[in-house]
Amino acid sequence: MPHFEEFYVHKLRGSLGSVDAEAVLDLRQASREQAVASLQDMLERSRFAKTKSVAILIAPPIEGGGETLFQPIGKALLEAKKRGWLDRLQTLPAQDGLGFYVLLAGKPEREDS
Repeated sequence: MPHFEEFYVHKLRGSLGSVDAEAVLDLRQASREQAVASLQDMLERSRFAKTKSVAILIAPPIEGGGETLFQPIGKALLEAKKRGWLDRLQTLPAQDGLGFYVLLAGKPEREDS
């Protein structure tokens, strides 16, 4: 088995992170309502744009526990995936912190008759 640098091992495993994304949506300082609204706005706009990869950053839980944005953002992204708005959805690798890597499907190609 050949030996690869760690960077290439992660690429082979599909572990894409914020450095691989074309854009970053940073929701670490946003309230739940702001974060969900920002995400929905991005998803809605993406339907009329070109395919683009985005890293979505969310804050880790506060010390001692507490709610994070992982569940509400994750649910919204799963719904977008079901609708065909996302081509790829995965969590970010540990070194990037808490969040998701998504590939927005973008505007579908029109076939000329």
